[in-house]
Amino acid sequence: MIQGVVAELLTNHLDERGRVTELFRRDQEGLPGFGQVHVSSVVPGAITGWHRHMYRTDVLTCVHGRVRLGLYDPREDSPTYLEVNEFFLGPESPYRITIPKKVWFGLKGVGRDESLVVVWTDEAYNPKVPDEERWDPEVNEIPFDWSRRDR
Repeated sequence: MIQGVVAELLTNHLDERGRVTELFRRDQEGLPGFGQVHVSSVVPGAITGWHRHMYRTDVLTCVHGRVRLGLYDPREDSPTYLEVNEFFLGPESPYRITIPKKVWFGLKGVGRDESLVVVWTDEAYNPKVPDEERWDPEVNEIPFDWSRRDR
């Protein structure tokens, strides 16, 4: 696992009425301070990466649909320098993933429907000074293949 990435399995509380999944709790240790919460959508087959933040930590979970999350550690001072991680997220795999500053990440919609990803950040987005760097999902130095692999 890339240093600083935290993958926490969330609990679905099910009964005959439906499901409740607690995403973020004030009394939970390990969450960064509050900056904003937003929802991102990813349509099937679309890739929303690669991007990274130099000053912001993101915590995300997929509440509808299914996404493939790719992570890449370019931090030369990290013990997991150049390591790649991959997760599949969705209601049936309710993980909350913390992505540390400077780690590249991207999402691919892999379900049949549009996916909804809830993102908690420790800094509010500032359109005048966006803390975001982007790379093309296919043309870059990250050793990650977005093509479908049936296992």
